[in-house]
Amino acid sequence: MSEPTDEVMTDSALLFGRVLDGQGGAREIGWEEAMNWQPQAPGEVLWLHICRNRPGVQEWLETQLAIPEPTAELLTSDQTRPRAFAEGETLVGTLRGINFNPGAQPEDMISMQLWCDGRRLITLRRHPLQTPREVVAMLDKGAGPPDAGATITLLAELLITRMSHTIVDMNDVLDELEDMDVEEHAEDMLKRISTIRRNCLALKRHMAPQHEALEQISRDAPYWFEDHDRREIAESIARLRRYLDDIDISKESALVLQDELRARSLSSSEHATYMLTIVAGIFLPLGFLTGLLGINVGGMPGMDDPDAFWTVVTVCLLLIIGLIITFRRLRWL
Repeated sequence: MSEPTDEVMTDSALLFGRVLDGQGGAREIGWEEAMNWQPQAPGEVLWLHICRNRPGVQEWLETQLAIPEPTAELLTSDQTRPRAFAEGETLVGTLRGINFNPGAQPEDMISMQLWCDGRRLITLRRHPLQTPREVVAMLDKGAGPPDAGATITLLAELLITRMSHTIVDMNDVLDELEDMDVEEHAEDMLKRISTIRRNCLALKRHMAPQHEALEQISRDAPYWFEDHDRREIAESIARLRRYLDDIDISKESALVLQDELRARSLSSSEHATYMLTIVAGIFLPLGFLTGLLGINVGGMPGMDDPDAFWTVVTVCLLLIIGLIITFRRLRWL
C-alpha cells in the first residue's frame, strides 16, 4: 500500500496550510485566512504548501509576499535543478526527491521549491509528494518541527532518506541477479542490469547538485536559520554523500555483472565457432576424398570390386582418427 501524498482534490492552489506554534504542533489555516496572516503569538510560523502550476500563483507570490519577479519565476518554473541561495533575509531553494507516484520510475525525480523569510515558509511542487504530508502528520500529532529552519531541514532529511529506499532496492536486485542462472536468464538479466545502470546515472545526475544545494543552505542561510539547523543540514549532507558513494558502488557492481555476462556470452559464441571450425577441419579432407571418388569418369578404381565401398569407409575412419590425433597433439582439441 502506497503512502499518502500531498494530493488533494481542490481548485485552489493551496494544498494545505499550517501555522506552527513553536512547540512542535500546528493548527490548520485556509487560503483566505492565509492572505492576511500575521503572527498572533511569539514563535508562530506560517507554512503554505502550494501547487505551483495552478493559475495565479506567480502573481500571488509577487503581490502578497513582495517576491521579486525573477525569484517568483524560479519558484513556479519547470527549471528544477537543485539549487539554493539567500536573497536578503529570505532563503530560496529547489530540492528533489524520488517519484513514488504510480507508474513512475526511480529516475523520475520530483522537485520542490521553497521560499522562507523565517516567519513564512512557502513550499511549491507540481507533482504529488509524500514528504510534505509526512511532516504535516507529525505537526498534527504535536511532534513536528518547531520553526521554519527545522521544517526545512526535516523536509530535506526526509527527501534524502526516501532516496535510500531506491538504492537498497537496486542493491537487492543486483544480489538477486548474481544468484540467477546465467545460461537460462542471460537476456533478462542484461535488461535489468541496463535499467539499474540508467537509474544510477539519473540519480547521480540529480543528487550531486542537491548536495551542493544543501551546502549552500548550510553556508548562506539567513540569521533565522539557527546553528542546530545547520548541524542537521550537515548530517543530511553527510548522509547524501554516503548515498552518492552507494550509487557509485551499485553502478560499478552492475557494470561488473554486465561485463561478466557479456564475457560468458562471447566465450560461448567463440567456443561454438571454434568447434564448428574443428568439425569443418575434420570433414574437409573427407569431402575432398569422397568428391574425388564421385567424379563420373572412366578408370575409377574399385568400380567392379564389391568390397570397395567398405574399403573407402575404412579409409575415411582412419583419416578421421588420424586427424583427431593430430589435432590433440596440436592442442586444438
